[in-house]
Amino acid sequence: MLDSPLGLHPSVALRPEPFGALAYHYDNRRLVFLKHPSMVDLVRSLDEHPDLRSALEANGIAEDRWDAYDRAVTSLIESDVVITR
Repeated sequence: MLDSPLGLHPSVALRPEPFGALAYHYDNRRLVFLKHPSMVDLVRSLDEHPDLRSALEANGIAEDRWDAYDRAVTSLIESDVVITR
């Protein structure tokens, strides 16, 4: 997914929480927990970058953590929270 252009689904709202955020999908009514503030920042910024790799770099995520973030974003794609642009 690192080279994929991604973005937050237009029907998803992020509600800030002390642990990170709640992502609510208005179309399928699914609720997803984003359990870390850095993941919330990454998801919010996806539309501003040409691909996931650029978003990770811009958010200061260490390269040795990219695999974990890639897996997390893949899970968000499966949940329809994040989409391919």
